[in-house]
Amino acid sequence: MGQSAEELRRDIADTREELSGTIDAIGDRMSPGRMIERRKNRVVQGAQSIRDRVMGTAHDAREGVSSTAGEAVGAVKDMPDTVKQRTAGAPMMAGAIAFGAGFLVAVAMPPSRTEKKATATLLERAEPLQEQLTQAGHEVAEHLKEPAQQAATAIKDAASEGAHGVVDSAKSAAQDTKERADDSVNSVRNTAS
Repeated sequence: MGQSAEELRRDIADTREELSGTIDAIGDRMSPGRMIERRKNRVVQGAQSIRDRVMGTAHDAREGVSSTAGEAVGAVKDMPDTVKQRTAGAPMMAGAIAFGAGFLVAVAMPPSRTEKKATATLLERAEPLQEQLTQAGHEVAEHLKEPAQQAATAIKDAASEGAHGVVDSAKSAAQDTKERADDSVNSVRNTAS
């Protein structure tokens, strides 16, 4: 048989609560702030993943350093192959090994008079170059400032347009949900009559 008026009222109240929760969830999901936060998190995670793939993790570096230090004494003749194997995908490791090898060579062989004289001459000639490089760096920074500002403005405009699109989509979804709820209520009323 048919439902009583009280049962219909409870069903309608339950349906309204469910629709209210759904609309709140849609609003939260479509909130521009939440969307930007989710995108930012994805970008950060992607950058972290790329950095870990290229640089390796701290754990990889620690293992590489400790095992390389222990094997260094006996592996001098196999050094090029060992370095190549240990540093694949780990540029920090490669740099540390190259620095260590250079330091060992520098300590083992003191500089000669010719090297000392060449170093002094090189330093004298490098001073003007250092000034020119500093000036060129400042000029490059000035030239890049405007394109960077334009790119930031373009990103801001694109985010604003996306936010407006999301708001419009959320309003449309809310309107559809409201219309369906009204249709459901009218259907229940017609059935009760």
